[in-house]
Amino acid sequence: MNKPIFIALIALSSLGALSSCNMMKKNTEKTSADKSAAQLTGSWELNYITGVRIAFNGLYPDTKPSISFGKVAGEMNGNTSCNVFGSKVTISGNKLSVSEPGAMTMRFCEGEGEKRFLDMLKKVDSYEVKDNVLTLSQGDLALMRFTKK
Repeated sequence: MNKPIFIALIALSSLGALSSCNMMKKNTEKTSADKSAAQLTGSWELNYITGVRIAFNGLYPDTKPSISFGKVAGEMNGNTSCNVFGSKVTISGNKLSVSEPGAMTMRFCEGEGEKRFLDMLKKVDSYEVKDNVLTLSQGDLALMRFTKK
């Protein structure tokens, strides 16, 4: 075999190997992000909300707010403790943002609980799941904590 052709074949096969390694790395990264978002799947009940002067049980005397992430990426629904809502979410790694609630029932709700809950959801920019506790945060500040139902 000609020496230049042999060298060219070795170079081409090396490039192919490097390219397949990069593809495997990208697939692994995507799988890791998918696993991270998969932790959110299921129902979560609120047990802490920051920034309110009223006791937690005073805000939510009968029913605690809850959220659910389904198997459809980008969708979340929940209960404000009074009204049921649906919303779009964007999840990337540990970053999470919630859009304004789309469909929402319109029952009259006493107190400030529903407004506080919806206001905090708008501020969320990240999340962490640890020991069946979901923490929604803005920067380093934990805004809300939920337990897995």
